[in-house]
Amino acid sequence: MTIKQADPNLLEKAERRLRNLTQNRLVVANDFLAYLEEREENEATQELLETPGFLEGFDLSRQQAENNETVSINAIRRNV
Repeated sequence: MTIKQADPNLLEKAERRLRNLTQNRLVVANDFLAYLEEREENEATQELLETPGFLEGFDLSRQQAENNETVSINAIRRNV
């Protein structure tokens, strides 16, 4: 669940707590939040890497882009 999906009250409580911290403790809190953010990104990356066929598909897509073998989205988009 991302922050966009989180309980708005929880976000407000967290913001209120951050605003009440001293400068030094705010630095520590920010460092901890950065650590959590990095962990979340690493977990998402690991999940993609464990998806069967992901790396092969990614490599093929990159190769097609480098060889200019792509199609504009406008060329394939249908009127819906």
